[in-house]
Amino acid sequence: MKINKTNAARLLDRAEIAYELIPYRVDENNLAADHVAQSLGEDINTVFKTLVLHGEKTGYFLCVIPGNREVDLKKAARVAGAKKADLIPMKDLLPLTGYIRGGCSPIGMKKAFPTFIDSRAESHEFIFISAGQRGLQLKLNPRELSDFIGGIFADITTENTI
Repeated sequence: MKINKTNAARLLDRAEIAYELIPYRVDENNLAADHVAQSLGEDINTVFKTLVLHGEKTGYFLCVIPGNREVDLKKAARVAGAKKADLIPMKDLLPLTGYIRGGCSPIGMKKAFPTFIDSRAESHEFIFISAGQRGLQLKLNPRELSDFIGGIFADITTENTI
């Protein structure tokens, strides 16, 4: 099966960063990370989701977190240098990033935003992130991802898993 490369994959190619493109079957009624992990046959702790937040005074930033955890808004705001931060409304995702829900990648957005990657990623040899479209994941080394996008590893999730 031929897999068409996404913009995120082409950017990784140009930077000579090793990755794999992994397709999976999309369920439009269930875009959750646990469904993606199950479809891939991978541990949910290695499947990361990209969330877009807005900090008062600091603007937009990204949090890349394990699929079975929730972003801690206070911790995220703190690492971003804001007093308060909230997830952006879903209707703002596509115009702001160029990506839709379930296909939001920290690579290749319309504009580069400060990015914070949950520190749990550092313990994995590889993680999965969206390749920029539903039904396609990138498998890559989290440190190489961080170096490429200027990401900062930080404790940004809640203690309780979902």
